[in-house]
Amino acid sequence: MLHRYLLPQRGTLIGLAILLFTSIGMQLINPQIIRFFIDTAQSQGTMEPLIIAAGLFIGFSLIQQLVSVIATYFSENIGWKTTNTLRVDLAAHCLSLDMSFHKSHTSGSLIERVDGDVNALANFFSSMIIHLVGNLLLMIGIIVLLFRENWLIGAGMTLFVLFAVYAIQWIRKFAVPVWTGWRQANAEFYGFIGEHLEGTEDIRANGAVGFVMNRFYTMLRRMLPLRVKAFLGFCAMWNTSILVFAFGNALAFAISAYLWRTANITLGTVYLIFFYTELLAKPIEKIRTQMEDLQKADASISRIRELFATKSAIVDGPGERLPDGPLGVQFRDVTFSYDGDQPTIKSLSLELKPGDVLGLLGRTGSGKSTMARLLLRFYDPQSGSIALGGTDIRSCKLADLRKRVAMVTQNIEIMQGTVRDNLTFYDDSIPDERIIEVLEDLGLRAWYESLPEGLDTLLASGGGSLSAGEAQLLAFARVFLTDPGLVIMDEASSRLDPLTELRMEKAVSKLLEARSCIMIAHRLSTVQRADHILILDDGKIMESGKREQLAADPTSRFSQLLATGLEEVLA
Repeated sequence: MLHRYLLPQRGTLIGLAILLFTSIGMQLINPQIIRFFIDTAQSQGTMEPLIIAAGLFIGFSLIQQLVSVIATYFSENIGWKTTNTLRVDLAAHCLSLDMSFHKSHTSGSLIERVDGDVNALANFFSSMIIHLVGNLLLMIGIIVLLFRENWLIGAGMTLFVLFAVYAIQWIRKFAVPVWTGWRQANAEFYGFIGEHLEGTEDIRANGAVGFVMNRFYTMLRRMLPLRVKAFLGFCAMWNTSILVFAFGNALAFAISAYLWRTANITLGTVYLIFFYTELLAKPIEKIRTQMEDLQKADASISRIRELFATKSAIVDGPGERLPDGPLGVQFRDVTFSYDGDQPTIKSLSLELKPGDVLGLLGRTGSGKSTMARLLLRFYDPQSGSIALGGTDIRSCKLADLRKRVAMVTQNIEIMQGTVRDNLTFYDDSIPDERIIEVLEDLGLRAWYESLPEGLDTLLASGGGSLSAGEAQLLAFARVFLTDPGLVIMDEASSRLDPLTELRMEKAVSKLLEARSCIMIAHRLSTVQRADHILILDDGKIMESGKREQLAADPTSRFSQLLATGLEEVLA
């Protein structure tokens, strides 16, 4: 991950490293200036050296602060660039995974993975490695300078540093598993909140607020002990560092007192030893906090790597191209099950010629929508094959397949954005003239002219600014702007009132010219333009044939539906 996300920022990293090393050098030099000041003041000499020393000390201190501000800016810049790149990769990876993955993971838990876990890595990516190296170099520099003053104080402080680092590392190994559990519980909690906030209307309407809140409190009660353990791990590291620093100060005091009494050091050197001992606390404390960040990063990195390691069950094909124009459809002995146990589609075979319209009927759960999902390769069948225009869809690139096959469902997603963005999905290659032409064909010309800013009019997320009929018609417009060879309408007119549905009948007929179509429907009016009728029951074909022939045959199931009323028979 460091190689992929941090190395592209190598230029900024080098600049940051130079700034940090400059800051380290100044931190080591300033105590030497103070030692010189103290010893010179004791000698009762002229004021000039003292004034020069004071000026140097102030100058170096100001430069050090300026360097620190610039280094912080570069550090934050690196952190944002690297984590944003990681967010993009994670989001793209999630979008590439198959529907079975998304069925088993809530949107909230995925948001926590893409954003929450990455946020925990911001400091890790921004500067942790450089700061870790910098603080180690600062410690080494201090120890070397202390050895230069006296081997005894150098040896004593070396033992202190080794003991401090060992103690912090020993405490750290107990905290990492707790942080991992906390991050997982956090993801589940956000998943729960996201799922139930989306279903607020249904929860209120069915009186389930109490049930949801009970689950909410249960999750909080389960999260609290994990949070307490994680906090105790942090406290253990913090308390350990306090004890270690107290031991270091005591050691420095004892050695300095001994060296002072034996006249081996000056008063300025005593101050220098104490200053460096206090300064040692800074890199050790920084290393402690960086180890804490690392333990959080460990948990997040492990979850991010786990997500990246998740592979889609739907594998991209080698890239065989689908033919232009309307696409024929062939199901060849297809069997499919969502759970690998009870098949939803059982040994199904059918053929739809290019340009024909198939009316697909059946009870709820008979497998109608499953056939549509298989055609778009949201899932792959356990046995058999599906071909479009004579080409096995598993040989096609997924992106190419989904450009040539389009589906309109009864559930329409309206995004926060302009009308143009919602129709083209940010495809700048589609001209406005083409968009307006499609809207006119769908009977939306008057609606378009009523928009205050035309195609630049903003729509609210979820489609709150549109009626159900307008949202459905916009979904039709999206499909026909992509110019697919096969259109699947999965009960696409179910949200339209009879008048609106009647208005768009002519438009849809026009737009379906030179395209194949599969209509999954519960309304008789919807399948009246179908060339063929296929009735499913329990994943098997109950009846199939030309619509006119089946309608004219009084013994056919379709004829009985026409006589009885489709909605009643299929309920």
